[in-house]
Amino acid sequence: MTDPAALTEDDLPRHEGLEARIADAILPSLRQMGYELVRVQVSGKERPVVQVMADRADGAPFLVEDCETISHAIGAVLDVEDPIRGEWTLEVSSAGIDRPLTRVKDWNRFAGHVATVELVVPQDGRKRFKGVALGADAETARLRLEDGTEAAFPRGNIRKAKLVLTDELIAATAADAKRN
Repeated sequence: MTDPAALTEDDLPRHEGLEARIADAILPSLRQMGYELVRVQVSGKERPVVQVMADRADGAPFLVEDCETISHAIGAVLDVEDPIRGEWTLEVSSAGIDRPLTRVKDWNRFAGHVATVELVVPQDGRKRFKGVALGADAETARLRLEDGTEAAFPRGNIRKAKLVLTDELIAATAADAKRN
């Protein structure tokens, strides 16, 4: 299990507003149980859906039982914190193979794999990019674009980034699962 004191900003996804409040509320419970937060996303107006993606801190495969464990624990936390008025639904899942790239460690772990990036503010006249992930640091994520050039994106300007499902990614993920 990861020592919570050893975690840095690189280990945490960036959230704003309601999603940041939810992430801050559930993070201590997740860490204590041996999980890492990948993303919190809230969607819908009438009955919002709070979607939480997590990884196991020990790197072991994420199972249905992990979803159940997390759901019970953070559901209770959110009931007490009450960040959303009215009724809402909680969904807990693993990040999956074509996972979002929300943390520096994800960008670095999956360097060499194809990813897409959508920006908040256009860069070089566009908002969407696709290429090979080259890694990231606290401020910037980098891609080698399809034309062979490299692009650096301020992490604060990334609306969403995710891996693209490819045969290479599937093979790498299967090899990781065998090691654990």
